[in-house]
Amino acid sequence: MKVLNLGCGTKTSPKAINIDWSIYLTIKSNYFFRLCSPIVLGEDRRNKLRGLDRSILVHDIRKGLPFHDRSVDAVYHSHMFEHIDRSKAPVFLQEVKRVLVSGGIHRIVVPDLEYLARAYLQHVAQVKDDPSSACDHERYVSEMIEQMVRREAYGTRHQPFLRRALENLLLGDARARGETHQWMYDQCNLAHLLRENGFGNIRVRSFNNSAIPDWQSFGLEVKEDGSEYKPQSLYMEATA
Repeated sequence: MKVLNLGCGTKTSPKAINIDWSIYLTIKSNYFFRLCSPIVLGEDRRNKLRGLDRSILVHDIRKGLPFHDRSVDAVYHSHMFEHIDRSKAPVFLQEVKRVLVSGGIHRIVVPDLEYLARAYLQHVAQVKDDPSSACDHERYVSEMIEQMVRREAYGTRHQPFLRRALENLLLGDARARGETHQWMYDQCNLAHLLRENGFGNIRVRSFNNSAIPDWQSFGLEVKEDGSEYKPQSLYMEATA
C-alpha cells in the first residue's frame, strides 16, 4: 500500500513515503547552510536538524506531487494544509486527487477553528463573570490568530542578538519559512472545499481512527506514550 505523508517534519513512518520541504531540510541539503548552522542555530534546533529522518523526500508540494496518475492509495497530511495559500488550496486538492487511485483516501488534519472559537467564547464569558481571569485571556486569542500574524519565526526572538539577526538574515521571517497559517478550517468549510474539488464520502474522523487499513500502525498521530500528538485538531477524510 502506497501512502504519502506530506509535510511530515520530524513525524515520519517507515510505512509511508515521507515528504517535506521545511527550512531544516533546506539547511541539511545545503553545504553553506550546514556550515553556518552552529552559528545560526541553537543547540535544540541543531538536535532537531540532526534528528531528521534521512529517508525524507525533499520536495515542495507547491510544485505538484512527483507521482503518476492514480498511483497512490492514501494521502495524509497533518497541520500542513492551513499553511497553503487559500487561492492555491484547490490546486493542491486537485493534485492529490490526480495521484490517488479511484476510491483512494485523503486524510487531512488541521487546527480545529470551531474548537478554538468555542474555547475563546467560553473564556470571554468566564472573564465577564470573573474579571480576575482576564490575565489568561490573551492565550485564547493567540491560539486562533498568533500563527497568522507572526512576523518572526517561532523561537527566533528568544535567541541571543547575533544569532537572532543571522537567523533572520539567512533563513527569512516566518512567512518566508512557511510557518504562518494562510487560512483556518472547520468541518463546514473544509468539507465544502473537498466537495467542490471532486472528493466524496467526506467524514469527520477522530484521532488515530481511519479508513486507511491498519492506520494505527503508522504511528503518525500519537506521542511515544500513546497520547494524541496534535490535540485540538480536526480530522477529516474523503475519497477520490
